Amino acid sequence: MDMEGAQKRGLRACRGYGMEIGQPQKKSDSAPFSKRQERFMKETRKVVDGFRFLPPGLTAWIRTFIPEEEFQGFIPWTPLSKSLDRATVALITSAGISLKSDSPFDMEREKQEPTWGDRSYREIPRGTTEKDIAVNHLHINTNYIKQDINVMLPLKRMAEFEQEGIIGRLADTAYSYYGFQWQSTDFLKEAVQPMAKKMKEEGVDAVLLTPA
Repeated sequence: MDMEGAQKRGLRACRGYGMEIGQPQKKSDSAPFSKRQERFMKETRKVVDGFRFLPPGLTAWIRTFIPEEEFQGFIPWTPLSKSLDRATVALITSAGISLKSDSPFDMEREKQEPTWGDRSYREIPRGTTEKDIAVNHLHINTNYIKQDINVMLPLKRMAEFEQEGIIGRLADTAYSYYGFQWQSTDFLKEAVQPMAKKMKEEGVDAVLLTPA
């Protein structure tokens, strides 16, 4: 499989089925969710089992907390203050990626406390490759990330987009955290707030989150 080509096609999908970056929009495509976007979503939709790696008993218990009806509340949205070709973009993933020189995410405590997840985060420099990282996560298959970091944290692809002028700049720092957080407000204080502070210091305008 041409993994690099597939990654590029995936990241460019918004150009083929949504807005053309840096180009005036046709009136028919000005709606928040156009027919082309809806068709693309239907063609590429896959069912993801978020409980695949959990014990059946724990899965059944957690499901009791999830409402059956779709969420109808307000979802905050902040529009970009500048065009994407002038924006600084940061990457963040919930895949439990860390540098080999850093301490790994704590999976052992979760094995003892099934509803606990490591609340820390790691900074990943933009030039990082799969040779530099460890991946620790009990709820995903980490092998693909260890073979090619870009399948989860597309640093190389975004650097190419910077060179091509599709984005203004890729931020110097990317971020990783452990994406199993069970009703943890401490995670907001221990990880989200310091990540947001560092992004502000680096002049980040937009963030691309790649969930694991």
